[in-house]
Amino acid sequence: MIIVDEFTGRLMPGRRYSEGLHQALEAKENVKIENENQTLATVTFQNYFRMYNKLAGMTGTADTEATEFKKIYDLDVAVIPTNMPMIRTDYPDVIYKTRREKFEAVMDEITDLHTKGQPVLVGTISVDISENLSKNLKKRGIPHSVLNAKNHEKEAEIIAMAGQKGAVTISTNMAGRGTDIVLGDGVTDLGGLHILGTERHESRRIDNQLRGRSGRQGDTGSSRFYLALEDDLLRIFGGERITGIMERLGMQEGEPIEHNLISRAIENAQTKVEGHNFDIRKQLLEYDDVMNQQREVIYRQRREALSGKSLKPVIEELISEKVEEIAAAFADEKAHPEEWDIKGLNKAVFKQFNFRLEPFDEDTLDGLNRDGLAQFIYESAIQIYNQREDAIGADEFRQLERVVMLQTVDNLWKDHLLSMDHLKEGIGLRGYAQQNPLLVYKKEGFELFQDMIYRVKEETLGILFRIQIAEPEKLDDFRQPKDQKLIFSGANGGQPTKKKPVKRAQKKIGRNAPCPCGSGKKYKKCCGG
Repeated sequence: MIIVDEFTGRLMPGRRYSEGLHQALEAKENVKIENENQTLATVTFQNYFRMYNKLAGMTGTADTEATEFKKIYDLDVAVIPTNMPMIRTDYPDVIYKTRREKFEAVMDEITDLHTKGQPVLVGTISVDISENLSKNLKKRGIPHSVLNAKNHEKEAEIIAMAGQKGAVTISTNMAGRGTDIVLGDGVTDLGGLHILGTERHESRRIDNQLRGRSGRQGDTGSSRFYLALEDDLLRIFGGERITGIMERLGMQEGEPIEHNLISRAIENAQTKVEGHNFDIRKQLLEYDDVMNQQREVIYRQRREALSGKSLKPVIEELISEKVEEIAAAFADEKAHPEEWDIKGLNKAVFKQFNFRLEPFDEDTLDGLNRDGLAQFIYESAIQIYNQREDAIGADEFRQLERVVMLQTVDNLWKDHLLSMDHLKEGIGLRGYAQQNPLLVYKKEGFELFQDMIYRVKEETLGILFRIQIAEPEKLDDFRQPKDQKLIFSGANGGQPTKKKPVKRAQKKIGRNAPCPCGSGKKYKKCCGG
């Protein structure tokens, strides 16, 4: 099932509604229900365009959006004179009380122009309206062409023939851009191509694009828009001003009113809508700026992994950070080593690096501080990491590091995007608690991002220290023998060695036993302190 843009009539393959709406439509239409898509990457057009070092463009309808170009992209809009003098006649808007009266008048004008032989291009704001107009024209026996999603491939061909004598073409407002409409023989004497708009769009730019199909390169032409008080633009945004003008000018059933005051009032209504829509886009950009900062960090990591450079220094740095974190969590710097959570420390080391630090006795802990503990764990982890590299091969291990890093980042970034979407969905409600939704979004979004970065480091190291290569001759090279454990070779740490029995020349004195010097104090408070 393919979505069709209701304004342009163009197909949007690959696009799907979210929140289960697309699946509901598929169930309604009795077609195969596909799984919901999950966002793998997202960026607004604004931030995408701002990634370029140089930004410029050319269009015939940028002047009405000059403020937005300046505020978003810091671009000035310069108006260039037309190549040939513009002689198109733009008539004031004609307004009716009801949509029924309006479309009757539209049909009458199309009939008159077709009889006269003057080509007419009818612009509609939706595919539905263009289909209804086509049905009514068929009833009147007027040959015409309809440009919508059903004949999208023939767009250029249909629009190019719109200037021939007696031609009637119905299209959406944005159809035919990029194709010049060449006038047929004798059409210039009849007044050129006439543009008939059946409704004003929320954006003046779209209306100007429709008008711009006529009067090109010095050709003659004309344009007029038909409106009704029931149109959404006038009903919602027109306000009391247009209604007041209508009452002063008087309006009878079936009688149109055509006045420049009406056209200016409608243009003011469009300006309000454009400002409202711009505020929405600006707010969207402010929220995406938060994501953009996070996106730059993640994509920088991905570029490093894809560049082919060795990630070993990065992995060693991750090991160092994780070791410091574990040591800080289980070995209080101000506490005596006997008070450290050795059991928890061993558990954390095994969980992260897949090896154990045993045994820990009083002799081992004597004189040890947290930095020495961290140094020992780091050296132990690096030694095992190098053993795994030697067993697999340096080049293969570098490739393995890149693959693991990329997969971990991609998977967690995908989950993070979903979490940020859920956060943004309800963030507007924070305003009821007298909180600034944007500031709350920045704060909580940053906390989610920090958590994701933490998980990237943890999962990357966990996989690299546990992954097994499915080659029997290599597996045994880096598997640690069951009877081999890592112990300290010195009080302040050192290289891991095989466990050996500890021999003492004299009986061990307990730390809480009386000191043999005869002071009467405990050994740990005297000579053993």
